[in-house]
Amino acid sequence: MAYEHTNSRGVKYYLHQKGHLMFFSKKSEGSIDLPEGMNVVENSRTGLPMVKKKQ
Repeated sequence: MAYEHTNSRGVKYYLHQKGHLMFFSKKSEGSIDLPEGMNVVENSRTGLPMVKKKQ
């Protein structure tokens, strides 16, 4: 099941991966699950989601 995040502005983003790089896109094709040990945070200024390691 693909990971989906809806930000505070109501926009849906889907998690993708290319090599070691993980990024969010508005397109759902090719999206992946959120890996273990990772957390999603949102940039308060822009509303864009980011993947970070859990602490």
